[in-house]
Amino acid sequence: MKRIALGVLALAVPLVFSSTARAENPEHLERLLVTRACQACDLVGVDLSETHLIGADLRDADLSGANLQGANLEGADLTGANLEGANLTDALLTNASLINTDLDGVNFTRAQMYHVDVAGASIENIDLTQAQIVGTPLSIGGE
Repeated sequence: MKRIALGVLALAVPLVFSSTARAENPEHLERLLVTRACQACDLVGVDLSETHLIGADLRDADLSGANLQGANLEGADLTGANLEGANLTDALLTNASLINTDLDGVNFTRAQMYHVDVAGASIENIDLTQAQIVGTPLSIGGE
């Protein structure tokens, strides 16, 4: 019985550690982290929490379901990107471009959004709880 338990544990441990910061395409993740440029990259579900992506080129990237909690996206270009269901809690988005970006279901809790261009973005069911929004045409409630 102990051998079976040890065997299961030996198989499970690598799986737990290999899931950290995984994307559909690990080469795309590495390119982003090294160069801060990853246009049209596949970064579905990637963990980029607390990452400094200042001025990053993420145009047309697929970041659906990504964890960007606490990420610094100051000046980042996410034009045409898919952020559906992403977590941007505590993220900093100053002078970022979210033009034509899919923001459906994004969590912007406590995010700081200063002068973000959201022209043409899809913004259904977003969470703006305690978000700081300045010079960005998003609002909580109203028309």
